Amino acid sequence: MAALILVKPDVDWQASSGLFDFAVEFLIPRMSDRAAADWMRTVVDNNLGSLWLTEFSAQTQREVFELWRAGLLEAAERSIPDSPGRASALAKLQELVDLTADASP
Repeated sequence: MAALILVKPDVDWQASSGLFDFAVEFLIPRMSDRAAADWMRTVVDNNLGSLWLTEFSAQTQREVFELWRAGLLEAAERSIPDSPGRASALAKLQELVDLTADASP
């Protein structure tokens, strides 16, 4: 099943539900905005399949982008087992990180 993160208006990232969950779960314990983190937990726990970052404050959006840029790929490299799909999973997560480079709320 596919899932979607709306990074900014007209810019979205689509991935498998597993990669979506990984990217969102990476954020939850690191977020200073606990209400946003609680919503992210609800999205993952209920398999809602989409997260619209544009619904969060500009400050929270910036924090999400900074957190992903600072550590998402490193966490994935540690967590995703060596398998035939590992390289494509890491590339897909890199795509998400790249989308945040130009994104500013």
